[in-house]
Amino acid sequence: MRRVPGRTEHVVVVGAGLAGLACALHLAGAGRSVTVVERESLPGGRAGLLELDGYRVDTGPTVLTMPELVDEALAAVGSSLAERLELIPLHPAYRARFADGSALDVHTDGAAMEQEVRRFAGPAEAAGYRRLRGWLTEVYRAEMGRFIDANFDSPLDLVGPELGRLAVLGGFGRLGPAIGRFLRDERLRRVFSFQALYAGLDPRRALALYAVISFMDTIGGVWFPRGGMHALPTALADAAAAAGVRFRYGAEVRRLERRGDRVVAVHAGEERIPADAVVLTPDPPVVHGLLGGRQRRLRWSPSAVVVHAGTTRSWPGTAHHTISFGAAWERTFTEIIRDGRLMSDPSLLVTRPTASDPGLAPAGRELHYVLAPCPNLRTAGFDWERIGPAYRDELFAALEARGFDGFADSVEVQRVVTPAGWAAQGHAAGTPFSAAHTFAQTGPFRPRNLLRDPENVVLAGSGTTPGVGVPPVLISGKLAARRITG
Repeated sequence: MRRVPGRTEHVVVVGAGLAGLACALHLAGAGRSVTVVERESLPGGRAGLLELDGYRVDTGPTVLTMPELVDEALAAVGSSLAERLELIPLHPAYRARFADGSALDVHTDGAAMEQEVRRFAGPAEAAGYRRLRGWLTEVYRAEMGRFIDANFDSPLDLVGPELGRLAVLGGFGRLGPAIGRFLRDERLRRVFSFQALYAGLDPRRALALYAVISFMDTIGGVWFPRGGMHALPTALADAAAAAGVRFRYGAEVRRLERRGDRVVAVHAGEERIPADAVVLTPDPPVVHGLLGGRQRRLRWSPSAVVVHAGTTRSWPGTAHHTISFGAAWERTFTEIIRDGRLMSDPSLLVTRPTASDPGLAPAGRELHYVLAPCPNLRTAGFDWERIGPAYRDELFAALEARGFDGFADSVEVQRVVTPAGWAAQGHAAGTPFSAAHTFAQTGPFRPRNLLRDPENVVLAGSGTTPGVGVPPVLISGKLAARRITG
C-alpha cells in the first residue's frame, strides 16, 4: 500500500464531518499530532444541527447502520461507543407503505422478518426472503474486507479469491434482476432495492454488489442516537479533543501553502497552520479549488428536497422511518436520473425522530423529516427559489392523500432544503450524495484518496473511496489515516 512519504508527525485535517473526525481519531491513536479545521462553529459536516424554536433538527443523514465502525474509531483513542453514545435500536427498522394500502414492517431479525413476509405475501415469498437473506450476507462477507474497507493503488488490487466469489454470487450483474431471483412480489423487491438511491443509482441498473447497502439496512440493524444524529459527530469530536486533537472552528481554509511537491501549511481564517501532511474531506470541486489543476469529470448522484417540519401532532401507523411508495416505480428513476424531471408519483422517506426521542421537540410536539429524491442541478436547471415552496406544497398534498391527513395545517415550524440550498453549502451539483457509484466511479476507479502531487495530501469523505453514506465515510477516514500511518 502506498503511503505518504517523509515526515508525518503533524497532520491537518480539513473538515470536522464524520470522515474528518474518524480520521483524526485513528491518527491520534497512532501517535500523530492532529489539528482539525472546520468552517462551521460545531462538528458534523453534513450531519449538522439546526435549532428551530425548540426543535433540534438533524440536517443530514437520519439512518445509522454499522455502529461497530463508530466503536472502532473511538477505540483508537481508548474510548468506546458505550461510553460516548446511547444508541436506540429501531424495531422495525422501516415501515413500508404502498399505494394499494398495504404495509410491511422491515425487521432486521431474520425470524421476525420471515414471519412478516409470510403475513404480507405468503409462504413462497417467505421462503424467497430466507434465500435472499443468505445471499445478502454472502455478498457482504465477500465485499467488506476486500473491496469496501480497503485502499486501492491499482485495479489489479481487486484480484483475489474474493473477486471470484463476488462474481459467482452475481455481484457484477444488475441489482433489480438479482433481487428478483428471490422475490416475485414487486412490493418486496422495492424494499430490498431502493437503497441503491443512496449510491445515486437506479436500482434496475445498479451493480448487484450494491446489495451490500440492503444488507446493512435490513440485516445489520438500524439505530438512532439519543439526542439525534448530531450526537454522533459530537461524541467523536469530544473523544478526539480528550485525546489531544486540536480543533479550529469557524475557520474556513483559504489556501494551501506549497513547497515543491508538498503542502507545508494550511491557511485558515487568519491563521497559518504548519503541516507535515494534510487530509482534505470536502466535496471534490472544493478540494480541486484548493489544489488547483484540472478536475476529473464526475457523474453526480441525484439530489433531494428535504422538508424539516415541526408539527402539533403525529399520525397512527408511522414508525421512526416510514417509506411511502407511490404506485409508480421504474418511471420514477427515469424521471429523476435520465429526464431531469420531478417525480410525478413520488416515493418519500418520512422520518419521525421523536418516535424514539421525544426530547428533540417541545412537549406535545413532533418532528418530521420528509425526503423526496429529485434531479441534481446538472441534470435539471430548475429555479428552486421559485418552485421550492410549490413543490413543498405538492409533497404535503401527497402525504395527506396517503394517510397524513391535515399534515400541512399541523406544521408550526419548517425549513425546506432544495438542490440550490445544498449547492450553497458547497455540495457539487447541488446534491448531498456526491459522486454516483457508477462502475467507472466504484472501488479503484473512484477518485483515489492518495494524491501523487502534492505527495502529502490525502482525501477522505464521500467523494473518494469507498463512497457515500455514514458507514463508508467513517471507513474513508480510517483509510485516509492508514495512508499516513501505514
